[in-house]
Amino acid sequence: MAKRNATAAIIGAGDYIGAEIAKKFAAEGFTVFAGRRNGDKLAPLVNEVQAAGGTIFARSLDARKEEEITAFLGDADKEAPLEVCIFNVGANVNFPILDTTERVFRKVWEMACYSGFLAGREAARAMLARGKGNIFFTGATASLRGGNGFAAFASAKFGLRAVAQSMARELGPKNIHVAHLIIDSSVDTEWVRQLITSREGPQAMENLDPNRLMRPAAVAEAYWALYQQPRDAWTFEHEIRPFGEKW
Repeated sequence: MAKRNATAAIIGAGDYIGAEIAKKFAAEGFTVFAGRRNGDKLAPLVNEVQAAGGTIFARSLDARKEEEITAFLGDADKEAPLEVCIFNVGANVNFPILDTTERVFRKVWEMACYSGFLAGREAARAMLARGKGNIFFTGATASLRGGNGFAAFASAKFGLRAVAQSMARELGPKNIHVAHLIIDSSVDTEWVRQLITSREGPQAMENLDPNRLMRPAAVAEAYWALYQQPRDAWTFEHEIRPFGEKW
């Protein structure tokens, strides 16, 4: 692969979407910095990227802590100029409103909104110095509408969308592409498969419509497409869903 003098930082490099994003950008020659709460869980991703000839640095990262975000993105920028920062922290929970405690609401907001602000601000700080860069945020259906049991999650995702939109208006004229990717679908992860099984029974997975779930690798390709856009035709908000999804 052709190596680039550039870093892509993935904040929220989980086993599915985050890992696929990391693998995609590493395969395209980026030095990848991957961060998640438990850095030990990144070992399989590191092994896979390195086996394919890519360069990756794995870190334990609590994205809610300002000093950790600052250090993580600072280290990434020192390794090679930070060209892409993708905020992919999940925090998808479902609680009836009466069961939504103050702690749950605050923690979900910290994970899905506040930490996105920190990541975006610190990435912008590095990118503005060079006059270019890309900052992308992972959104969800809940970014656009609240749903039954999603008061905490939807309010945080609404907030993240507002942060991204404000940043795009401020930073776009300074040659920094800020985009918000809305995943309007369930993604094919172990958690989603277990949820389907618990709600619909074990036979549901045996008869699962292949168009029902989005592949994590398809999300990574959507981010790569955003990165490749010419600056006279930048997308701010990009909605993706399987072709069979009702919306």
